[in-house]
Amino acid sequence: MNPQRREFLHALAGGAAALGLSRAAFSQAAQASPAAAKLTEKVTLITGAGNNIVALAGDGGSLLVDCGDAAHAQGVLQLIGSVKTVINTHWHTESTGANEAMAKAGAKLVSHVHTKLWMTQEIIHDWEKKVFPPRAKEALPTETFYTTGETTFGGEPVEYGLMPMAHTDGDIYIHFTRANVLVAGDVVQAGKLPMLDFPTGGWIGGMQEAHRTLLRLANDTTKIVPATGPVMTKAEVQASLDILTKVREQLVKLLKQGKGPQDMITAKAMKDFEGQLAGDPDPFIFTAYRGLWAHVRELGGIV
Repeated sequence: MNPQRREFLHALAGGAAALGLSRAAFSQAAQASPAAAKLTEKVTLITGAGNNIVALAGDGGSLLVDCGDAAHAQGVLQLIGSVKTVINTHWHTESTGANEAMAKAGAKLVSHVHTKLWMTQEIIHDWEKKVFPPRAKEALPTETFYTTGETTFGGEPVEYGLMPMAHTDGDIYIHFTRANVLVAGDVVQAGKLPMLDFPTGGWIGGMQEAHRTLLRLANDTTKIVPATGPVMTKAEVQASLDILTKVREQLVKLLKQGKGPQDMITAKAMKDFEGQLAGDPDPFIFTAYRGLWAHVRELGGIV
């Protein structure tokens, strides 16, 4: 038996349920090949594959939330064996790059309808100087939904729903209600300046509301899994929302003063958050401004 697969099956089979990876353990895992860490008896976190993957064990195969990037697809398959279903939290290739490989391995692909539509289009990220071509037909989800949905897999109730216009316009949560594990995707990016994908509908106000959705669904013992980084608690998601709210207030204040994105960059608008939020402030301000301007009327007091 493949040693990685043996490790995965051992994680599913026994031992005390872990509360999640520590930050040190997560850092070590993220540098290696795909690796498994048990969250509950039936739910496992897979790291080292581009984005976090959450696997729910069922009879004869697993349900995956996201499947990682294309480069790690075979490593993930070797680790987990049979995959019956993959649910994509959004379109980004760190989360969906392995879709084609999973479909070829027999998995059904599920996403919000916006995620599937974006995967059929060429998408330009001018701030990154990247162009994402349309995806192969085999990589496209075959089952989509608009608002919410629910299913049962391996005896575990699974609920999922849209968090509109947050990181993208197709972000969804997946809630394993009995296991009390809530998968958040990239709408929570704790400890860093968030990537707001303006061309595909992302903006900071939607990301705030996505945090509020997660907080309504969670309780104090819920394991909340972001797309990157360690498993979070409800209190940590609240702290992420609090700082995100302060960032928005700072940007809106400057916007109401007539400042454009270059003005904000020149004024070092994110200086107050140095040491709290990692990342390059310039592309963040550029993308955040465009999202704010798209919602300028609901912000009020600007035009």
